[in-house]
Amino acid sequence: MLHLYDTVSRSVRELALREPGKVGIYLCGPTVYGPAHLGHGRATLSYDILRRYLEWTGLDVRLVSNITDIEDKIVQRAVREGRPWKDITTKCEAMWFEAMDGINVKRPTDVPRATEYVDGMVKMIGELIAADKAYATDDGIYMDVESVDDYGLLALQTLDDMRTGGGDREVVGAAQKRHPSDFALWKFKADAPTESDPAWPSPWGAGRPGWHSECVVMSLDLLGEGFDLHCGGQDLRFPHHENERAQAVALGKTFANHWMHHAFVVDAEGEKMSKSIGNVSNLLDLIEHYDPRGYRLVLLQSHYRSPVKLGQAMIDAAGRALAGLDGFAARTAEMSGESDVATIEAFRTAMDDDLDTPKAMALVFDTVRKVNVGIDAGEDVSALVAAVNEICGAIGLELSAGSDVPDDIVAQAAALDQARADKDFAAADAIRDALQSGGWTVETTKDGTSVRR
Repeated sequence: MLHLYDTVSRSVRELALREPGKVGIYLCGPTVYGPAHLGHGRATLSYDILRRYLEWTGLDVRLVSNITDIEDKIVQRAVREGRPWKDITTKCEAMWFEAMDGINVKRPTDVPRATEYVDGMVKMIGELIAADKAYATDDGIYMDVESVDDYGLLALQTLDDMRTGGGDREVVGAAQKRHPSDFALWKFKADAPTESDPAWPSPWGAGRPGWHSECVVMSLDLLGEGFDLHCGGQDLRFPHHENERAQAVALGKTFANHWMHHAFVVDAEGEKMSKSIGNVSNLLDLIEHYDPRGYRLVLLQSHYRSPVKLGQAMIDAAGRALAGLDGFAARTAEMSGESDVATIEAFRTAMDDDLDTPKAMALVFDTVRKVNVGIDAGEDVSALVAAVNEICGAIGLELSAGSDVPDDIVAQAAALDQARADKDFAAADAIRDALQSGGWTVETTKDGTSVRR
């Protein structure tokens, strides 16, 4: 049975299921005001790997991942650019799913949008007020965190020790707040709504829901009380996840039974980052310039709770490793059979131990080496081949047996490299665009450009 680190208990413990054979997972999704960045990629790939593994074990997985389409940053961009806020959210959501498709992340079972749940948020806030767990000020409705006995559980701090929560997503400095960590459930809007700056009606006045109220309403509506697993990045642990939990607890509801948080993508100094290598500033750039499977492989070779320093050398190494795996796939394409039991059990043991993907990938590469040695020795290695293919399928790492690349395509790849060497980047981009338009995947590393179907 899968064991995962639980943030609340600070221990690796069994993922106990509310209903046998079924797993309900909530993953905090994007705020759609810009393109998906590399940090988003780590989040979605990490939990895509988890989801695929759970499905491979035979479990029925319901993954809910929301779209935040009400948020101050969306409004700020809309006002700044003089655009309707819906224009921004619609286009950015489309870009999000284009990026997710490009890195082979399966679509969530449910994709609730905050705009679809405003009525539910208003209802929940009204219940909190009625229970004397929330109160009104001049600028909004606030949650009384001191009314929640164990507030700070996910922050791993007591309320007195805690910093004032919320960051730039909160209405900060409200003089009427009872406690510095009280957070906004509803933000009043004094001016009339516009296409750029919307508002919704409520019993307390027109305005917008606070960010922390969105996910608690959506998760409980779609997954119900006591759902199995709540996921997200370490930066969401506090205040966002703690504030979600606090609202549910304040209303006497059982919230998530297990909390899973992944570490950041970091730069060379270990600082959290969104952008990284060379000319890559977001996931769509990554897909354009590199084999997108490389990012999945980088994350598979890193534990989800460890920071990843993503740089050019790491991407290049992943490209070389993928070339080796694709070579294995091409060499063994005609082989078939049942998977080697011992190899599959070793894979399952690694993954069940807090999703130890580095150990699982070491097993894959070790098995590939055994296959190559066995083929050279004339041995029957079909069971090992089947095991590698099954494992790669279980973690979403697609292998390509490849196809012959025509001479003219090879020549275009060489011309692209020459254009880059001559610093004629316009010509290089034109060649790349032509190859991609022809259905070729183009990957450029320090060793040169390679193309494949």
